[in-house]
Amino acid sequence: MKRIIGVIAVLVLGFGLSACGDTPDSPTPAPPPVRFTAALLAANEVPPVTNENAGASGAATITFNLTRDAAGTILSGTVDFNVTLSGFPNGSALTAAHIHPGAAGTNGGVLISTTITAGEITFPTGSGTLNKTGITLTAEQANGIIANPAGYYFNAHTATSPGGAVRGQLVRQ
Repeated sequence: MKRIIGVIAVLVLGFGLSACGDTPDSPTPAPPPVRFTAALLAANEVPPVTNENAGASGAATITFNLTRDAAGTILSGTVDFNVTLSGFPNGSALTAAHIHPGAAGTNGGVLISTTITAGEITFPTGSGTLNKTGITLTAEQANGIIANPAGYYFNAHTATSPGGAVRGQLVRQ
Protein backbone atom coordinates (compact mmCIF):
# COMPACT_ATOMS: atom_id res chain seq x y z
CA MET A 1 0.00 0.00 0.00
CA LYS A 2 2.81 2.41 0.86
CA ARG A 3 4.37 1.64 -2.50
CA ILE A 4 1.14 2.52 -4.40
CA ILE A 5 0.82 5.77 -2.46
CA GLY A 6 4.47 6.59 -3.29
CA VAL A 7 3.91 5.93 -7.01
CA ILE A 8 0.76 8.08 -6.99
CA ALA A 9 2.64 10.90 -5.21
CA VAL A 10 5.46 10.78 -7.79
CA LEU A 11 2.94 10.85 -10.65
CA VAL A 12 1.03 13.78 -9.12
CA LEU A 13 4.26 15.68 -8.46
CA GLY A 14 5.52 15.01 -12.00
CA PHE A 15 2.23 16.13 -13.51
CA GLY A 16 2.22 19.26 -11.38
CA LEU A 17 5.75 20.19 -12.42
CA SER A 18 5.03 19.61 -16.09
CA ALA A 19 2.02 21.91 -15.82
CA CYS A 20 4.34 24.70 -14.62
CA GLY A 21 6.15 24.93 -17.98
CA ASP A 22 5.55 27.46 -20.71
CA THR A 23 2.02 27.71 -21.94
CA PRO A 24 0.69 29.51 -24.99
CA ASP A 25 -0.50 32.30 -22.67
CA SER A 26 2.95 32.79 -21.10
CA PRO A 27 4.63 36.01 -22.18
CA THR A 28 7.68 35.44 -24.35
CA PRO A 29 10.76 37.49 -23.63
CA ALA A 30 11.49 40.33 -26.01
CA PRO A 31 14.13 39.41 -28.56
CA PRO A 32 17.46 41.15 -28.09
CA PRO A 33 17.89 44.34 -30.12
CA VAL A 34 19.95 44.31 -33.31
CA ARG A 35 22.74 46.90 -33.29
CA PHE A 36 24.76 48.53 -36.03
CA THR A 37 27.60 51.02 -35.92
CA ALA A 38 28.97 53.40 -38.52
CA ALA A 39 32.28 55.28 -38.48
CA LEU A 40 31.39 58.69 -39.91
CA LEU A 41 33.88 60.64 -42.01
CA ALA A 42 33.56 63.56 -44.40
CA ALA A 43 35.86 61.69 -46.81
CA ASN A 44 33.25 58.87 -47.07
CA GLU A 45 30.69 61.17 -48.69
CA VAL A 46 30.15 60.87 -52.44
CA PRO A 47 31.74 63.12 -53.56
CA PRO A 48 34.06 63.63 -50.55
CA VAL A 49 33.48 66.83 -48.58
CA THR A 50 36.13 69.49 -49.23
CA ASN A 51 34.51 72.55 -47.60
CA GLU A 52 34.63 73.71 -43.95
CA ASN A 53 33.17 70.32 -42.87
CA ALA A 54 36.09 68.33 -44.33
CA GLY A 55 37.52 67.65 -40.86
CA ALA A 56 34.23 66.43 -39.39
CA SER A 57 33.86 62.90 -38.08
CA GLY A 58 31.75 60.87 -35.72
CA ALA A 59 30.28 57.56 -34.70
CA ALA A 60 26.74 56.26 -34.94
CA THR A 61 25.11 53.44 -33.01
CA ILE A 62 21.80 52.38 -34.50
CA THR A 63 19.60 49.97 -32.56
CA PHE A 64 16.66 48.03 -33.99
CA ASN A 65 14.06 47.05 -31.38
CA LEU A 66 12.10 44.40 -33.25
CA THR A 67 8.69 42.83 -32.80
CA ARG A 68 8.62 39.21 -33.99
CA ASP A 69 5.97 36.53 -34.22
CA ALA A 70 6.31 33.08 -32.59
CA ALA A 71 8.28 31.81 -35.60
CA GLY A 72 10.79 34.67 -35.30
CA THR A 73 9.56 36.56 -38.35
CA ILE A 74 10.03 40.32 -38.01
CA LEU A 75 6.68 42.11 -37.92
CA SER A 76 7.74 45.69 -37.16
CA GLY A 77 9.90 47.64 -34.80
CA THR A 78 11.49 50.90 -33.83
CA VAL A 79 14.96 52.30 -34.34
CA ASP A 80 17.08 54.34 -31.95
CA PHE A 81 19.90 56.61 -33.13
CA ASN A 82 22.82 57.60 -30.90
CA VAL A 83 25.33 59.71 -32.83
CA THR A 84 28.34 61.69 -31.66
CA LEU A 85 29.91 64.23 -34.02
CA SER A 86 32.95 66.50 -33.85
CA GLY A 87 35.24 68.59 -36.03
CA PHE A 88 32.51 70.86 -37.34
CA PRO A 89 32.96 74.63 -37.36
CA ASN A 90 31.67 76.27 -34.19
CA GLY A 91 27.98 77.08 -34.49
CA SER A 92 27.22 74.39 -37.10
CA ALA A 93 23.75 72.85 -37.17
CA LEU A 94 22.48 69.63 -38.67
CA THR A 95 19.75 69.91 -41.27
CA ALA A 96 19.02 66.17 -41.56
CA ALA A 97 20.36 62.70 -40.78
CA HIS A 98 19.27 59.40 -42.34
CA ILE A 99 19.91 55.80 -43.30
CA HIS A 100 20.20 55.37 -47.07
CA PRO A 101 20.57 52.30 -49.29
CA GLY A 102 23.90 52.28 -51.10
CA ALA A 103 27.22 50.49 -50.98
CA ALA A 104 30.40 52.44 -50.30
CA GLY A 105 30.99 54.89 -53.14
CA THR A 106 27.34 55.10 -54.21
CA ASN A 107 24.47 57.32 -53.11
CA GLY A 108 20.88 56.34 -52.45
CA GLY A 109 17.62 57.94 -51.40
CA VAL A 110 16.50 58.32 -47.80
CA LEU A 111 15.24 55.05 -46.31
CA ILE A 112 14.90 55.88 -42.60
CA SER A 113 15.01 59.42 -41.25
CA THR A 114 16.01 60.41 -37.74
CA THR A 115 13.17 62.95 -38.04
CA ILE A 116 15.32 65.86 -36.89
CA THR A 117 14.42 69.26 -38.22
CA ALA A 118 16.89 71.80 -39.58
CA GLY A 119 18.63 73.53 -36.67
CA GLU A 120 17.28 71.15 -34.00
CA ILE A 121 20.80 69.80 -33.37
CA THR A 122 23.47 72.51 -33.08
CA PHE A 123 27.17 72.39 -32.28
CA PRO A 124 28.14 75.66 -30.55
CA THR A 125 31.68 74.28 -30.03
CA GLY A 126 31.81 72.14 -33.19
CA SER A 127 30.85 68.92 -31.38
CA GLY A 128 27.67 67.36 -30.14
CA THR A 129 25.26 64.46 -30.10
CA LEU A 130 22.14 63.38 -31.89
CA ASN A 131 19.85 61.06 -29.94
CA LYS A 132 16.50 60.00 -31.35
CA THR A 133 14.54 56.99 -30.16
CA GLY A 134 11.39 55.14 -31.13
CA ILE A 135 11.43 55.94 -34.86
CA THR A 136 9.06 53.61 -36.75
CA LEU A 137 10.74 50.75 -38.58
CA THR A 138 8.95 48.46 -41.04
CA ALA A 139 9.67 44.76 -41.40
CA GLU A 140 10.85 45.36 -44.97
CA GLN A 141 13.34 48.03 -43.87
CA ALA A 142 14.66 45.89 -41.01
CA ASN A 143 14.99 42.73 -43.11
CA GLY A 144 16.86 44.55 -45.89
CA ILE A 145 19.39 46.14 -43.56
CA ILE A 146 19.89 43.00 -41.45
CA ALA A 147 20.49 40.92 -44.61
CA ASN A 148 23.13 43.32 -46.00
CA PRO A 149 24.25 46.06 -43.60
CA ALA A 150 27.20 47.08 -45.81
CA GLY A 151 24.65 47.97 -48.51
CA TYR A 152 23.37 50.84 -46.32
CA TYR A 153 24.92 53.97 -44.88
CA PHE A 154 24.14 56.63 -42.31
CA ASN A 155 24.92 60.26 -42.96
CA ALA A 156 24.32 63.67 -41.45
CA HIS A 157 23.77 66.88 -43.42
CA THR A 158 24.48 70.57 -42.75
CA ALA A 159 23.59 73.72 -44.68
CA THR A 160 27.13 73.94 -46.07
CA SER A 161 27.10 70.23 -47.00
CA PRO A 162 23.51 69.62 -48.15
CA GLY A 163 24.43 66.29 -49.81
CA GLY A 164 25.95 65.08 -46.55
CA ALA A 165 28.73 66.21 -44.24
CA VAL A 166 29.76 62.82 -42.78
CA ARG A 167 28.95 59.27 -43.82
CA GLY A 168 29.61 55.70 -42.74
CA GLN A 169 28.53 52.23 -43.92
CA LEU A 170 26.57 50.16 -41.40
CA VAL A 171 28.31 47.30 -39.61
CA ARG A 172 26.28 44.79 -37.58
CA GLN A 173 27.51 44.26 -34.03
